[in-house]
Amino acid sequence: MDAIDTLLTRGVDQIYPSREALEKVLRSGKKLKLYQGFDPTGTQLHIGHMVGFRKLRQWQDLGHEVIFLIGDGTGQAGDPSGKKRSREKYLTQEELRQNGRDYVLQSGKIMLFDGPNPVRILYNADWLNKLSLVEILTIAGHFTLQQMLERDLYQERLKSNEDVSLREFMYPLLQGYDSVAMQVDLELGGSDQMFNMLAGRKLVKSYLNKEKYVMTVPLLTDSKGTKIGKTEGNVIGLTDAPHELFSKIMALGDDAIINCFILLTDKPEAEISEMKKQIAGSTNPMTFKKLLAWEITAQLNNPTQATQAQDYFEKTFQSHDLSHVEEFKISNLSANPIAILELLMQAKTAASKSEARRLVEQNAVEVDQTVVDIVNTNVTLKSGMTLRVGKKKFLRFT
Repeated sequence: MDAIDTLLTRGVDQIYPSREALEKVLRSGKKLKLYQGFDPTGTQLHIGHMVGFRKLRQWQDLGHEVIFLIGDGTGQAGDPSGKKRSREKYLTQEELRQNGRDYVLQSGKIMLFDGPNPVRILYNADWLNKLSLVEILTIAGHFTLQQMLERDLYQERLKSNEDVSLREFMYPLLQGYDSVAMQVDLELGGSDQMFNMLAGRKLVKSYLNKEKYVMTVPLLTDSKGTKIGKTEGNVIGLTDAPHELFSKIMALGDDAIINCFILLTDKPEAEISEMKKQIAGSTNPMTFKKLLAWEITAQLNNPTQATQAQDYFEKTFQSHDLSHVEEFKISNLSANPIAILELLMQAKTAASKSEARRLVEQNAVEVDQTVVDIVNTNVTLKSGMTLRVGKKKFLRFT
């Protein structure tokens, strides 16, 4: 396959109006303006976001104009996609914009924001927050209640007697208007964004009288359809330390290996098909999972750090050699017992007491290779004792 074939097939779910129509435009040599939007309602991007970032980078490498859109406007409405109930809290524009800056820094591990064809950064509050009442009503006038209620997630909520907030009901209209404001030729997004992106396709046709292509990428899941990006309650972050990133990927289920190779690496598909056959046979999937962890760690860092991370994993979790494990210094080690929940927070293995409690209840905490399963346990620490949280966080107290 050439670069355009790869762009239009690997890691692609659907293309509207059709792959053939988009391919014809690309083969003509025309350069497109495209974007993907991100509502920065959190602070950390994870490997699930890599699927879209890698596709954006392919467009960028082919010379197209790529826009990284920060949804500090749409984020105030709250995207209902994938949500079984309405949000309890909405962030302000200021909070969203600050998170958006962090998103740009993290996504820079994959996309290029400088150089000859840099990705452009835009914020949709710059136009959404300036819309007048008449303009909002005009946008809404392009849609009917029946069209909006066709959305699966609204139907699911209604069946389960869950509220559908009018605030989030407006979300597809706002996202759709982004395409008009930027006058784009194409929008990229996860398959769960299809409804929102097609709303933009409708508005572009109405306002600008031109075609807007839509390309969806699949969500990163295992073979059972379970989303990947978070494991055991912890994000597999793009900016995780190399050894932690490697270990978290190794903690994924074996049925995630093939999908991750397809969506997160450049391994030839023929090689991936062969891996799939071997895994289905008698080959130990650990071999391929290590290769996957190395590939992703190298991509987000560099080959040397990936190799060091693999060495750390093999020594710590396979050979149980603790001589090189990360040290955590704590004052007055043996003076007084410390509550396990407090210890987890001090060691930065849990962000809050509620998260620490959940980890203990899930039997995910070991002190000196002994599982701690009672949340009100007190621990008397001595130098050399170890703490293990989940399958990827390991440290020794000094």
